[in-house]
Amino acid sequence: MAQRPGPGMWKVSKGEHVLWVFGMYGPLPKDMQWRSHEVENVIRNSQEYLSAPSASAKPGFFKSITLLPSMIGVRKNPDGATLRDLMPADEYARWSALKARYLPDNDDDVERERPIFAAEVLANAARKQAGLVDGYVVRKQVLDLVQKAKLKETSSTYQLPMDNARTVLKNFKKSTLGDAACLARTMATLEQDIEAASRRADAWAKGDIEAMRKLDFASREEACFGALMNSTAFDAEPEFRHMKTRANEKWIASAEKALAANASTFAVLKIGDILDPGGVIAALAAKGYAVEQPD
Repeated sequence: MAQRPGPGMWKVSKGEHVLWVFGMYGPLPKDMQWRSHEVENVIRNSQEYLSAPSASAKPGFFKSITLLPSMIGVRKNPDGATLRDLMPADEYARWSALKARYLPDNDDDVERERPIFAAEVLANAARKQAGLVDGYVVRKQVLDLVQKAKLKETSSTYQLPMDNARTVLKNFKKSTLGDAACLARTMATLEQDIEAASRRADAWAKGDIEAMRKLDFASREEACFGALMNSTAFDAEPEFRHMKTRANEKWIASAEKALAANASTFAVLKIGDILDPGGVIAALAAKGYAVEQPD
C-alpha cells in the first residue's frame, strides 16, 4: 500500500512562538503505511513535546496485592448476573446473533461481563473483521521520533485522588451502571459505526480536514463513558467524574507555558479533541492565541 501523509498540523501561535499539534486517529487500516516528513521536521526543530491529556491513578495502586481481591469481578455483573438477565429478550436475541457473527470463538465469559465491557469486546471484534486496527503504529512512530530528537517531554496527566479509591472499587464492583443502553446503542449502530470509522480513517490518511469535520465524532463511546461516569460508584470520590476536565486544564496550562518559553513546541492530540468546539484548541483560541488549521 502506498504511504499516506496523514493530516497536516494545527498551528497555535503567539508572536514568533509556535505550538504544532498533530492529530491522531484510530482505528486505521491495518496495512496502512504512514510517513510525514513535515512532522519529522517539526519535531527535529522543536524544544519540547506535550503529550495528550490523560488521567492516572497513583503509580502501583492498582497493582497492590492487597487490592487484588477487590479487583476480581470488576468487569463482571454484580450477583453473578448474565447479559440474558439484564437485557430485554429482543435485545438479547440481537446480541446472540452479533456474537455468533463477530465473536464465534469467544467463550461464555463475555456473557457475565457488564454490558459496557461486552459492548467494547463486540465493537473491537467488528473493527478487526473490517480490517481496522488501533492507531498504535502511527503513535509509536511519532513517539520514536520525539525520543530520537531528545525533546523535553511534558505530561499533562491528572493524578486521580486516591483517598477513597478503595471504596470506589468496592462500590463499582457491587453497583449497577445502567449501561444496558450502552450495549443496545452499540448493537443498533454497529455497522454504521464501522462504516463511519472507515470513512474517518480514509479522511485522516488523506489529510482531508474538511471531510473529517463533516463526520460525527460523538460516537457510541461517549454514551457508554457517560454511563460509567454517572455511576453511583463514584459518589465516594466525585473528582473521578471530572478527570477529563482536569486533564484538559493541565494540558492548557502546559501549552501556555510552552508557548511562552519555546520557539517551537510539538504536541499530539486526538483529532476529535482538536475539532471539539469545547476542546483544548478552542480554549487556546478563546484566550487570544492564533489558531490555523492545516491547508
